[in-house]
Amino acid sequence: MIDRSQYLQRWSQLHGEVAPVGLVGGWLRLSYALARRLAVLQVRPGAVTVAGLGLALLVLPSAAGGGRWPLLAVATVILAALLDSLDGAVAILTDRVSRRGAVLDATCDRLADLSFITALWLVGAPAAACVVGGVVALLHEQVRAAARAAGMREVGVVTVSERPTRVIVTAAFLLGAGLYPDRADDWATAGVIGWVTVGIVGFVQLCLVVRRRLG
Repeated sequence: MIDRSQYLQRWSQLHGEVAPVGLVGGWLRLSYALARRLAVLQVRPGAVTVAGLGLALLVLPSAAGGGRWPLLAVATVILAALLDSLDGAVAILTDRVSRRGAVLDATCDRLADLSFITALWLVGAPAAACVVGGVVALLHEQVRAAARAAGMREVGVVTVSERPTRVIVTAAFLLGAGLYPDRADDWATAGVIGWVTVGIVGFVQLCLVVRRRLG
């Protein structure tokens, strides 16, 4: 099994030479430590991916419960995001990186994104704003996928609306809704506004880089 430095190097290669430093580096080191244990147990990356999606979908009944139930949704969002980072780490550690696994991971990520913004709608955010937030997030990922297919390096640019940002925004405003249930609608609405705002900014960032790199 590869060591941590080799894992970080391999991760960087798979993500367009993005440097694993700062918060990203710290998160990757945590992922390595946890994924190493799963690799020893011979857990398959695909199983981790599907488990992460299952947790993401479990956010919905918690969000719909009202009262303090969104607090459980916060914990579920965080655990789902953790599993999402572990599947890739397990794949690297066990030398099971594959195109099929990448497609499964991307599909589950998009379904999880839709689950998260639906959770904000269930708590009280306006449906129209949730639709806009979801569409912008999907466009962000679609443009990146299309650019990669056209020859751009895997990431291109790390924008302000990457998936970790969407996870953080969802968890933060679900936390507010759970702590202040009388203002849950306001917290959920603010969360969706956050989704839309960072989504639009990130989409513009990505489009500018794609235009420059693909000419």
